[in-house]
Amino acid sequence: MSLGCTYGQTYELLINVIDTNNVPVSGANVEVSGVPSYFLTDSMGSIRLTELSSKSYEIVIQREGYEQSIRKVSIPGDNVITVVLPFKSRWLKEVIVMNDHLRTSRQEEPLNMDVVNRDFIRRNLGGSLMSTLSRLPGIKTIGIGSGQSKPLIRGLGFNRVVVVDKGVKHQGQEWGADHGLEIDQFAAGEVELIKGAASFLYGSDAIGGVINVKPPTVPEINTLGGSIDILGKTNNTQYGSSVNLYGRKERMFFDGRLTYQSYGDYRVPTDTVYVYDYAVPLDRNHLRNTAGRETDIHFNTGYLSDHFRSLIYFSNVHSHSGFFANAHGLEPRRVDAKMHDRSARDILMPSQKVNHFKVINKTGYETGGHSIEMELGFQRNFRQEYSPYVSHGYMPALYPDSMTIPENLERQFDKRVYSVNLRDQIAVDRHSLTLGINSEYQNNTISGWTFLVPAFKQTSAGIFVYDKFKLNERILMHGALRYDYGRMAMSEYVDWFPSELSDGATTSSKHAVRADNLKRTFHSMVWSLGLNYNRGNFSLKSNIGKSFRMPIAKELGANGVNYHYFSYERGDPSLSPEQSYQLDLGLAWTIEKLSVQLSPFYNYFPNYIYLNPTAQHDTNYGAGNQIFQYAQSRVVRYGGELNVKFSPLKTLNAELLGEYLYAEQLSGDKKGYTLPFSPPTSVLFNLTWMPNTGERVTNSYVSVDYRITGKQDNIVPPEKKTPGYQIFNIQAGTKLNFYGQPISVSIQGQNLFNTRYMNHTSFYRLIELPEMGRNIVLSIKVPFKITNQK
Repeated sequence: MSLGCTYGQTYELLINVIDTNNVPVSGANVEVSGVPSYFLTDSMGSIRLTELSSKSYEIVIQREGYEQSIRKVSIPGDNVITVVLPFKSRWLKEVIVMNDHLRTSRQEEPLNMDVVNRDFIRRNLGGSLMSTLSRLPGIKTIGIGSGQSKPLIRGLGFNRVVVVDKGVKHQGQEWGADHGLEIDQFAAGEVELIKGAASFLYGSDAIGGVINVKPPTVPEINTLGGSIDILGKTNNTQYGSSVNLYGRKERMFFDGRLTYQSYGDYRVPTDTVYVYDYAVPLDRNHLRNTAGRETDIHFNTGYLSDHFRSLIYFSNVHSHSGFFANAHGLEPRRVDAKMHDRSARDILMPSQKVNHFKVINKTGYETGGHSIEMELGFQRNFRQEYSPYVSHGYMPALYPDSMTIPENLERQFDKRVYSVNLRDQIAVDRHSLTLGINSEYQNNTISGWTFLVPAFKQTSAGIFVYDKFKLNERILMHGALRYDYGRMAMSEYVDWFPSELSDGATTSSKHAVRADNLKRTFHSMVWSLGLNYNRGNFSLKSNIGKSFRMPIAKELGANGVNYHYFSYERGDPSLSPEQSYQLDLGLAWTIEKLSVQLSPFYNYFPNYIYLNPTAQHDTNYGAGNQIFQYAQSRVVRYGGELNVKFSPLKTLNAELLGEYLYAEQLSGDKKGYTLPFSPPTSVLFNLTWMPNTGERVTNSYVSVDYRITGKQDNIVPPEKKTPGYQIFNIQAGTKLNFYGQPISVSIQGQNLFNTRYMNHTSFYRLIELPEMGRNIVLSIKVPFKITNQK
């Protein structure tokens, strides 16, 4: 019986295209004998052919990076078929660990993109997902100790980079350099990293790039199994485990995971650090109070059918970690070093507790030539920062007993986010058209005995149209248009203590208003045009467009001490939305043993928002700290990434990864200076050997990374010049076939020679704190299957 029979006895055929890992293959080209048009599979790897006659057809399915598949079907006998496309280049998938989606994306997507899978994450495990991804060119992190970090893409970070988790924007407190990303890297499936502005698809905040964290693939039919990951690190005596259990019948499935990690104070290759010229001795090279713990829970379930699928993802990520005790607060010399140094695993003040709860529903429905997808999401990010009470300005010397806020609660942020995305992908002749809307509501409340950022409510919405047009077999054209609307409503904040306020004639004691009620409305039209040219071993992509970012609450209304940077920060409620114009290019040349990829870019901001250090100091509330004022200026940025791969033998592979960035402010108080957190030029050389080890021991490799990072003397005050450095990392691993189960074992030696160096983009760079010393990382993955597919 056919899936559907229309008037005049025509029939439908549903084709599902997957790879050998059971991952849907989107964008696969489908040609049907006797039908003049070609078709492309949607993001679910599916395509529905309609109005077919009762006869036999030959169907050719091909995708760059995969082997071609030819199937013969008889209509109406064959109504639903599943086609498996094998990878074309096995060594690329297993050695580089960026599977063939990468090459396909580079050839057909409008922006420069890297794609990594779970094998890459396991081989390069860092303290967080972002530090793991920082091996890729153009990707850097702002490190916060050993367990947290936030992403930088081509030097842009904070609210200029969107992190998408299972189709929904991840929303925490992105504005803080000390605020990490609450995502469990063990629960990540494939990760796409888009370098360059992608506002036409993702709206505001995607002005610098996108990190798209996809969920693990749905289990195979009639299976029950799981895996156990075990992790250990020597530098901070970290240990942890992640346990996964999954199961599926034909239509229903579940997938659960529990992750726990515990780590102590991490070590650096020095016994003394200097906090603004004050010498701080370290006990056995440990950074006191940088220990932490993390507990993550995930549960996924859903229903799948030929036409319809609806998946639900639950997650709760909880962490408790300390801040380096000598680099927080107004007086780092008041630290009780003896108390902190008694144990390397205790978590004392200053510290933070963060809990991020998330529930996402992802639903897809296919009918006719339409593929409709929707995501609904709810998130709650609850962050508490603890520190002993320290009075400054007009604050009372002793914390009042009448206060309802706990004496050690420095700051608290409670953000609740509601999201909805809706897309319809339509295949019409040579066009692949996507229509979509996004909407989001945020409510962020605050508490604590100190003030920096006001509470706010934010509403945003956008509507877009994006078209891919295949002119011929060599040329693919892109065009997108998007309109965004945003509304910010910030709440008044009044000090809980009185201050002496003067109007010039009289002085009175009042509770100062640190933030006023403020309502701002923003809107913008953004666009993008692109062209991809593929001919034989050569491919070229180009994209030009305009992007947009609305100011955040901190940029508009900050008015307080940032205890992490010993600064007093003020917002500007009159800031206009950031606009950006960008040009991205991608060139790739590939032959049998060699591939070269070059990705240059140019970026112009007519009104970049930045935190400007002024000559003023605040004595009333900031304890004499320097005042930093948010301002806007014209900025130009350009640079690029280079990736060269050479495989002289089947068992030997060499790789070069390079990146360069230049940024300059063209107006304002810091005219002629660069931008904060601008990464220096960097080159990574890799050599990987993959011996043939037989059937019981497979996928073996030994890999050496040699990274050369140039000095960064193009800075903007109060940044300091950072000398260049060279470090070595080594990785080795294999898969052991034990009773039919492939046990993966990998070991890393990070900073192998215990080199003392400083990372210019590190959160602790201002106090000249070196990066983590030698670290040996052991990772073991033990999969198991209780029942197999029938």
